[in-house]
Amino acid sequence: MSTPGRAIPPGGADEGAGTRIRLHAPAPGWAVDADVVVVGSGVAGLTAALRCAAAGRRTVVVTKARLDDGSTRWAQGGIAAALGEGDTPGQHLDDTLIAGAGLCDEEAVRLLVTEGPDAVRRLIAAGAVFDTSAETGEIELTREGGHHRRRIAHAGGDATGAEISRALVEAVHAAGIETVENALVLDLLQDAQGRTAGVTLHVMGEGQHDGVGAVHAPAVILATGGMGQVFSATTNPSVSTGDGVALALRAGAEVSDLEFVQFHPTVLFLGPDAEGQQPLVSEAVRGEGAYLVDADGVRFMVGQHELAELAPRDIVAKGIMRRMQEQGAQHMYLDARHFGAEMWEQRFPTILAACRAHGIDPVTEPIPVAPAAHYASGGVRTDLHGRTTVPGLYACGEVACTGVHGANRLASNSLLEGLVFAERIAEDIARQERSGSGPGVPVPATGPLQPAGARYEIQRIMTDGAGVLRSAASLRTAAESLEGLYATALNELEAHGKTAEPGVDTWEATNLLCVARVLVAAAERRVETRGCHWREDHPDRDDAAWRRHLVVRLSATERRALVVTPTDSADFPPVTHPLSLEQ
Repeated sequence: MSTPGRAIPPGGADEGAGTRIRLHAPAPGWAVDADVVVVGSGVAGLTAALRCAAAGRRTVVVTKARLDDGSTRWAQGGIAAALGEGDTPGQHLDDTLIAGAGLCDEEAVRLLVTEGPDAVRRLIAAGAVFDTSAETGEIELTREGGHHRRRIAHAGGDATGAEISRALVEAVHAAGIETVENALVLDLLQDAQGRTAGVTLHVMGEGQHDGVGAVHAPAVILATGGMGQVFSATTNPSVSTGDGVALALRAGAEVSDLEFVQFHPTVLFLGPDAEGQQPLVSEAVRGEGAYLVDADGVRFMVGQHELAELAPRDIVAKGIMRRMQEQGAQHMYLDARHFGAEMWEQRFPTILAACRAHGIDPVTEPIPVAPAAHYASGGVRTDLHGRTTVPGLYACGEVACTGVHGANRLASNSLLEGLVFAERIAEDIARQERSGSGPGVPVPATGPLQPAGARYEIQRIMTDGAGVLRSAASLRTAAESLEGLYATALNELEAHGKTAEPGVDTWEATNLLCVARVLVAAAERRVETRGCHWREDHPDRDDAAWRRHLVVRLSATERRALVVTPTDSADFPPVTHPLSLEQ
């Protein structure tokens, strides 16, 4: 990590403002000054950092694990862009809008698909090496679910994310950008007017007890990735605990569309009691011709959609779940035995190794698969420049809700979204005059911390009540259970002045409870089935009543109550605030 900067005297003004809600944590004992602090080290965070630094802004990257350990490195399939002969941004736009089930922001999607190809070329210029054809030297492109053309660029067969991460990390080191690794960001610092003034953070295993410090900056870019750990089984790494969304909510920002959690259809089934991060079997395997079959070898997706196994992910996940229900099965199978050993070894070496490590050989037997939590289509609401409703706070990548994904992300659009909108954020920051950050306004912690063990209780509640299949009854039970966890901790704090001991485990559990409550509240409110939100009791899509978004914020006055507001239409209201940085 970087060397901590100046010391802060006890009681120094380095807390947060906004909703006047923050985590219980020791006061910062050191601080670093910057123009921009980027939180996260995936494709979105590192791209934003590189662009900001290139514009002459002193940039600090804070990341929860190592610099090369962002969520991007787990991406297998690739990055989607209209790079192939005969493909166009317009066709990419059409596929994205269809997958988004009526809730995409068309202007945001148009920006994504038109700026995407050049953004990928700049990524290549920065050092990323994609797989190319031995005959033509052109980038090899494959298909994934929901795409009508081959437009997925990949690297190392099924190691695209790892290659992109490698290239960007090397570029960050070469640029001499200051980094703070193994650091959990706690809260946003805000001045008396609510403008961003930096962040507080805890560096794990460094400094004094809890290692809390601060980075002062007038611009903060959240690129913290997802929140998959809110469920028992997920493809997300253990650090994906919704920290960015929870921080933004505490700071007064709005979030939207959090009910739309994409469950990846084909995750290696490790047993009914498997928990934590599960091995992903990339959609690209189906893109190359693998079949989904039941125990009798029947291809059950044929006839359910024109693209069969390559239908959008919500349709495939539902198809798998329906077949499992019909047959009383715990999983289905992905059959790619016809690939042969050579293709498996060259095109999908990572997946092959993961399967074999768990006793499955895809060369000779079908792979047992079942859906697991994968990607949050919603997040912190932004405009087309990544600006949130809190002045000076930006968001990009999975933590953000740009409007690109709507109710269901199109496969391999996530890396592209992170790339394109990170560049747009950096451009917006570069256009502004450089200014120092005002002092953070001291704010006492008002909400209780959850005990570390609450993490597993939250995951159980969410898996049972708000997983792939949802209903009014299951969501009501989940909401009551989550509110019970919060109320118990709040009563203990208010009656006895006690809360869980501050630390990484309790901060993460508290963040998970925050995002879980928002997700369930929105899912309860949306009484229809749309995209990756599947209500068993309301199985049809209802455009007349629900072709609209749900915007959620935390109340600063009502014991952290959730304020859920539906929009008037499928269009997002403008992202505005009284201190807008846009002149």
